This record gives sequence, structure tokens and C-alpha cells, in this order.
Amino acid sequence: MPLSEHEQRLLEQMERALYAEDPKFATALEGSGLRARTRRTVYLAAAGFVVGVALLTGGMVTKYHWAALVGAVVMIGCAAVAVAGWRRAPRLGVADPRTGAPQRRRKATVVDRMEQRWQRRQDGQR
Repeated sequence: MPLSEHEQRLLEQMERALYAEDPKFATALEGSGLRARTRRTVYLAAAGFVVGVALLTGGMVTKYHWAALVGAVVMIGCAAVAVAGWRRAPRLGVADPRTGAPQRRRKATVVDRMEQRWQRRQDGQR
């Protein structure tokens, strides 16, 4: 069962207060395992990219042109893995309250702002 907008706002306020009060503790509580795995993936992809550059250079210098082709393929593959891992990396302090998984923030549209104003008015009347 998803949280209501009011409950989501309260949860976000509590998260911001926790970050403001004790950022070290808040960072320890969030999904650091996923962030560490993503960081490790990006680092391994960067190392693979360097290996690809070495293969490409070595293949071009020597007569082994197949090594240059393999190096180019390795470079492209590792670059794709690094970019994909970087995009999936969780953002600090932004988590889905239902699952705890990172969520992407989208720009607030005019309708979203109108709904927020309406909700604030309703909360103020209660």
C-alpha cells in the first residue's frame, strides 16, 4: 500500500532533518551496499577501458591488427558498462519511501505545483 502524499512529505522532512542533524549516521543508514557495488562496477569498467586502449595501441604498433579490433570492442563495451552503471548509481538522500530504493526526481509541472498548493490548503484547514 503506497504512502499518501502527506505521509511522503513527512517522511522526506524527517530524512532531511536526519541529514542535517547527523549526516554521517544518515549516510551509513542509506543503501551504501548498492552504491559500493555500482562504484566497483564503474571502476572495473574504467580498468577494462584502459586495457582496451593498450590492446588497441599494441595492435596498431605490431602486425596483430586483430588485437586492435579486440581493443576497440573492449573499449566500447567498457564505456557502455561504465555509463550505464553511473546512471543507475543511487543519489544521496533520495529514496523511495515504499521500497527504500533510489528514485529519480522529476521536474515539478504546473499541475504538480497546483496539487501541492491544494494539499497545503487542505492540511491548513484541518
